[in-house]
Amino acid sequence: MAKQKSTILVTGADGFIGSHLTELLLAKGYRVRALVQYNSFNFWGWLEDVNGSDKLEIVNGDVRDPNYCKVITKDIETVFHLAALIAIPYSYIAPASYIDTNIKGTLNICQASVENGVNRVIQMSTSEVYGTAKYVPIDELHPLQPQSPYSASKIGADAVAMSFFNAFNLPVTIARPFNTYGPRQSARAIIPSIISQIAIGMQEIQIGDVKPTRDFSYVEDTCRGLLDIAGTNQTVGETINIGSNHEIAIEDIFYLICELMSVNVKIRVDEQRLRPNKSEVFRLWCDNAKLKQLTGFNPLFDLRAGLKETIAWFTRADKLAKYKAGIYNI
Repeated sequence: MAKQKSTILVTGADGFIGSHLTELLLAKGYRVRALVQYNSFNFWGWLEDVNGSDKLEIVNGDVRDPNYCKVITKDIETVFHLAALIAIPYSYIAPASYIDTNIKGTLNICQASVENGVNRVIQMSTSEVYGTAKYVPIDELHPLQPQSPYSASKIGADAVAMSFFNAFNLPVTIARPFNTYGPRQSARAIIPSIISQIAIGMQEIQIGDVKPTRDFSYVEDTCRGLLDIAGTNQTVGETINIGSNHEIAIEDIFYLICELMSVNVKIRVDEQRLRPNKSEVFRLWCDNAKLKQLTGFNPLFDLRAGLKETIAWFTRADKLAKYKAGIYNI
């Protein structure tokens, strides 16, 4: 990505990873056009917490509108397409919304990027598309398994994006992060859920199944991986995992957080937080060799360091007040 050429578009910039990516791009001297979902309050989501910059242009809209996508991709060098519905539990209730936003939104961004001559499109995927691991660590050749409407919509979105590489020579890369965590993450996610419940003084921490394993990456590492992917032409037309190459069970992450927060609390399995059995992804462990080979990427944060940063943020009174820690948010 050339800093002197045009602007970087981040869709979903008001979200957890999108806001951190926007901050990182600004810190590296790029001009950023940040798409936040249109609302009548002119609320910018987590970009409200991002320091203002004369290199930041915030636009309000929706990737489901193809005409609007043509407007926001004009004079853009690189698109980081993060806008998506991501909550797995809500996808059981509103699957059509996931098709509209995740698949049709990706189609609209790709079509607009072709018409406006965008130089690079980084399509944000998810490790959920792999489903429960058939072998570990999971490389990019692992079969895709749609175990939830959310993962099905992301499989479809990735396929649409790659079809534009094959059919229209759009320079697309599928970036496939494993479980990202850190400041600003939804309390629906397991790490913020545990931390925020402890922070408000709960003695029984409500979580779902404690046996599945995940590969966790601190948000700054995920964002650095995205920039590294966009920074070389060797990644064009490729699908690339972003992860730590380590797995840990949910039960173990719970006790590690308890240790770091110096508390002695108990787990209570909350039935409403359990996925349907065939929909639960029981094991995710990232093989990040391809990312390292093509970009030289190495994570900066181990799990303890990342958790300390996350705990410090969530336990600030002004940040914790933004969360309804005692309520399960699907």
